Amino acid sequence: MHFQKKPKEQGKLVSVIRGSVLDVAVDLREESPTFMKWIAVELNDKQHAMLYIPEGFAHGFLSLTDEVYLVYKCTKEYDLKFDAGFRWDDPDIGIEWPIYKPVVSEKDQHLPNFKHLDM
Repeated sequence: MHFQKKPKEQGKLVSVIRGSVLDVAVDLREESPTFMKWIAVELNDKQHAMLYIPEGFAHGFLSLTDEVYLVYKCTKEYDLKFDAGFRWDDPDIGIEWPIYKPVVSEKDQHLPNFKHLDM
């Protein structure tokens, strides 16, 4: 699950132009009543729906098809100094992924659990 830390938080408008994904957002705003809660939405090239993920949320997705073209527009530019993330399978967040052993990037395999983040 990826996000940018303050003051470079990004809002994202996400869509899929080929294939299908399960797109997930987690609320990281400590003052929010939905803090650490998540939402998952299937986005695909058939329904043409989009998902807006506000600033202060982490974002991740699972490809549901072999080929996926996922596109998103961000409210701020990417900045490596503020790049952060936590494990996709963090038990404190409890995202219900429809797969047991996904292919996960080398970088994401080494992300910490949410409770060990330096926000």
